Amino acid sequence: MSDEGGVAAVDRALSILEALTDEKNSLADISKRTGLYKSTVLRLTKSLEKFGYVHRSEEGSYRLGSKVFHLGSIYQRHFNTGDLVPPVLRRIAEELKEGASFYIGDGDKRVCLHRVDATRAVQDSVHEGDRLPLTVGAAGHVIRAFQGVRGEQYDEIRRELFAASFGERDAETAAMACPVFSVNQRFLGVLSVSGPRYRLEALGVDRVKPVLFKHAKALTKTLGGDVDALELSAWSKAPAKAVAAKRRPKAT
Repeated sequence: MSDEGGVAAVDRALSILEALTDEKNSLADISKRTGLYKSTVLRLTKSLEKFGYVHRSEEGSYRLGSKVFHLGSIYQRHFNTGDLVPPVLRRIAEELKEGASFYIGDGDKRVCLHRVDATRAVQDSVHEGDRLPLTVGAAGHVIRAFQGVRGEQYDEIRRELFAASFGERDAETAAMACPVFSVNQRFLGVLSVSGPRYRLEALGVDRVKPVLFKHAKALTKTLGGDVDALELSAWSKAPAKAVAAKRRPKAT
């Protein structure tokens, strides 16, 4: 097989993995989502199944295999957050009664590395491993700010260490977020609270912001950051206005 052919095969195999979005996926589902012939899907899924990346049930449906979870666990360990962040998210979720997430930047996306759902019947849909746009949503704006994106909005996020979005990524949801740092104030990721827009608006910035600041400050200290550094002084100030993003068209 030529190098070009090998790359094409890898691309097709990865597109199949990305297409396994449901608990049960038929051969026809995968073919439709990837644009590949069923014969090609069948051939590649056999290889993926052999290495544990795909599981085929007795009825003939497909789902992600255990090897994907294993790689995800390794990915989490590389960031040294698996033992430290989830307990913080649980405390945030308990205090605010809304879902809490930890995001990192990955290219032009943000990845939900850890998530604790709200214990309420109505909640926003966010899962560990979700890849979401950087250009919409409070967590995305915080990541872009600390990636060095220029502009008044991002300058203010860097000063205030906080951002909020209401109906931006989705008209019915809202989020508030702040950064977390490690040694030498190296930007590591984002703590975020999200949920139905009407509930986040009722909670208000003045209620959410101190909770996020408290936990971001404690987590930063645990990770080796200097919480008394001048650039992190906003955590010690009285609540200031949030950098709030208004509703925009839903990202595609």
